Amino acid sequence: MKSASSEKQSEPLGGKPRRTDRAPLLAVDLDAGSETPLHRQLYDALRRAILDGRLAAGARLPSSRGLSFELGLSRNTVLSALDQLVSEGYVEGRTGSGTFVASVLPDEAAAPQPGQLRPLACQSAGAISARGRTLAGPLPSARAQRGAFAIGQPELDAFPFDLWARLLARHWRHPASALALGGDPAGYAPLRVAIADHLRRVRAVTCTADQVIVVSGIRQAVDLTVRLLLEPGDQVWMEEPGYPGIRAVLSAADLRLVPVPVDAHGLDVAAGAAAAPHARLACVAPSHQYPLGVVMSLARRLDLLAWAREAQAWIIEDDYDSEYRYAGRPLAAMQGLDRDGRVIYVGSFSKVLFPSLRLGYLVVPPALVDAFRAARATLDDHAPMTPQPALADFIAEGHFAAHLRRMRRLYAARQQALLGAASRHLDGLLDLAPDEAGMHLTASLSPSLAARMDDTAAAAKAARAGIATTALSGFYMGEARRQGLLLGYAAFDDAAIEDAARRLARALG
Repeated sequence: MKSASSEKQSEPLGGKPRRTDRAPLLAVDLDAGSETPLHRQLYDALRRAILDGRLAAGARLPSSRGLSFELGLSRNTVLSALDQLVSEGYVEGRTGSGTFVASVLPDEAAAPQPGQLRPLACQSAGAISARGRTLAGPLPSARAQRGAFAIGQPELDAFPFDLWARLLARHWRHPASALALGGDPAGYAPLRVAIADHLRRVRAVTCTADQVIVVSGIRQAVDLTVRLLLEPGDQVWMEEPGYPGIRAVLSAADLRLVPVPVDAHGLDVAAGAAAAPHARLACVAPSHQYPLGVVMSLARRLDLLAWAREAQAWIIEDDYDSEYRYAGRPLAAMQGLDRDGRVIYVGSFSKVLFPSLRLGYLVVPPALVDAFRAARATLDDHAPMTPQPALADFIAEGHFAAHLRRMRRLYAARQQALLGAASRHLDGLLDLAPDEAGMHLTASLSPSLAARMDDTAAAAKAARAGIATTALSGFYMGEARRQGLLLGYAAFDDAAIEDAARRLARALG
């Protein structure tokens, strides 16, 4: 074993290391006035860091020169501490590489292990607030699952990551200081221009770039909206069934949720007006309702806008995946019909590009622009700047439109593959119908299967067989009116879909 003392033995006090050290920074507290020698204090501090896990097995220690410079100690003092750690087996020297924490420690059995510490009182479940329990509750989502038929997952192999990397490098290899500093709470100006141009052209949204606020996603958009426009206790119409992520955000804001049924024509506005005529907000996904996939009729859209005008209420239009429409052009947004400034339009790039991008946007009425910008600055300053210039170029240069065209063709073919596989293997168990848009199908339990189990049990059986389905009943606030399974198809090729359908049939049969 190489001794730490094999390095050069002398170094002037405060002498600079020869090159930048890439080892972790260490917090070491030394007392020059203590009776304990400095080399012993340093030894004790490093030993504690190792046993506490702050320096993990295999972690590289700063060089003796680096420690000497950072701590203001002579190099001999540092080497004395390191040599003692080497001799006792806490660290080991590697010729030409440096000094590392040993993989097996002499006191490892006595060291506290993760999960063995006595929980503090503040860690108990009772310390979590009512709002916190809402936020921390489970969501009926397959986000953590992998493999068919997990929902909400795009086909990543089809995304042009090489192009994306070049766009990132274009702006960040030598970034302008204004870009690195950021600072605009509404987001990167060219990105807002690109978003506004795209929405006007493709979604018939009436907006300018000034009305666009860049956020991390739809849930942050909803959270910002309700913080700014609603008071605790206000009533909110929520689609039934509806997206649990938005439901949790609304509940955590101390709002009273009113479930409004969704039928073949979308949100039942008359039912909502009867249940809560003075609600302050309605959350809807009119172009492709989640999770049922229905499209809100024009008559219902006009009724909803009329209700909002009369009740002086707001509408959040969730347009989470309108780009993926396979029959004709994407439907026009309801926001384009709004003449009273009651609609806040929200969208996201996470599903249409890749989930970890975490960029979304709001389009707010002109009268609310200043208030939303100020609130955005107060709560979170601005969205991460690194991907915003690349995304602006991706949209403005036509790559976004080209990607959407490719993915529409691919996803339409994969939906057909799922329908075909279901016909061959799941007939008599699940009933599926084609959808003109989206990335999943909602399959109803057949009468014979529903007589044997509910959709929660069916999803559990599927999970034990390695199939990632999601129970429809989990999207209801009240009693579920329908039983079914959500089957995602976007991220899986024909062979994977065929195999998963076959295994799902065996699990449910």
